[in-house]
Amino acid sequence: MNPESIDVTRLRWFVAVAEELHFARAAKSLHISRQKLSHTVIDLENELGAKLFVPGAQPTQLTEAGQQLLRDARGIIARANEPEPVAAADVALRVGFVPGVTVSKWTRIWGERFPDTPLEVVPIPMAEQLAALREGRVDACFVRLPIDRDGLSAIPLYRELPVVVVPKDHTLSVFDQVGMGDLADERIQDASDIDAVAGTIELVAAGVGVAIVPHSIARLHARRDLVYRTMMGVPDTEIALAWPTARTTDLIEEFVGIVRGRSERSSRTPAQRKKVEPQQKTAAKRARAGSAKSSTKNPGAKKKPAKRRGR
Repeated sequence: MNPESIDVTRLRWFVAVAEELHFARAAKSLHISRQKLSHTVIDLENELGAKLFVPGAQPTQLTEAGQQLLRDARGIIARANEPEPVAAADVALRVGFVPGVTVSKWTRIWGERFPDTPLEVVPIPMAEQLAALREGRVDACFVRLPIDRDGLSAIPLYRELPVVVVPKDHTLSVFDQVGMGDLADERIQDASDIDAVAGTIELVAAGVGVAIVPHSIARLHARRDLVYRTMMGVPDTEIALAWPTARTTDLIEEFVGIVRGRSERSSRTPAQRKKVEPQQKTAAKRARAGSAKSSTKNPGAKKKPAKRRGR
C-alpha cells in the first residue's frame, strides 16, 4: 500500500506515537483515547501488511517498516501543511518560533495595539529556522543562535541555562546544580537535535543515560518520572529574533519594538513617527513663514520722527 494514499489524519496519529514512543502520552497530546489510537495503528499495520512497532517491546520501539513509514509520513504531512496563498488582507505578519520559545506575551501585546492587523505565529523546527526565513515562509522568526546572519537582521533577546535531565530517583536529583565531573560515569545522550529530543527524553526515562538540554526544552518535555538540574560549566544558548534585512517593513519594526519592550508611545515606532513627522514639518513651515514675514519689515530701517502739531 502506498503511504500517499493513507489519510493524513491517521498519519499524524502514527507520527505522534512514533515520536513519543508512548501510546498514552501520544493519545493525550492528540486529545483522543488510547484505545482509538491503538486501533488506528493496528489498522495501518493490517493495511500495510507489516508491523510498525516491535511487539511487546518496553519501551516502545519502531520496526524497520515503522521507521520507513515515519520518514514517508513526515514528508506527506509537511506537504499537506504547506500554506496556500493567502491574501495580504488576511495575514499581515507571520512570525515563526522554534521549540522552547514562548510567544504568548508578544502576541497578546500585538493584539492589543493592532487589533485590525492579523498576526500569525508559526511553529518552526529548529533545523528549518534559517530556511523558513530565506524562503519567506515567515516574515520573522525567534531562532536559536548561532545562525548564518548573512542578509539577516537579528536582535539577541535572552540566554538559557543548560540543564541535565535525569530520572527522579537518580543520585544527582538531590543536587541543585551539577558539573560535568558529576557526569563522568554517566552515559550522556546526544540531545543536539532539538527537534528529536522527545525520543532522547524517552531514553532517559527508560534509564538509558542522561541528557543535557536548554532549560525551556526540559520544561517543554517535563515528565513526572524525570527531574532536571542546572548544569555548571556548560555554555548556555541564546534566543534571538531574526528577519531578512531587505524585507524590513513598518510591521516588522513595530513587532521588534514590542519584543524590545518599547511603549506604544515610543517615538521609535513607525506609527508614532508618522504622527510626529507631519507636526514637525508643519512647525518648520510656520517657522520659515514667520522668518520670511519678519524680514520684509526691514527691522533695520529708522522710524520717521513724528510731526509736531502747532499750538
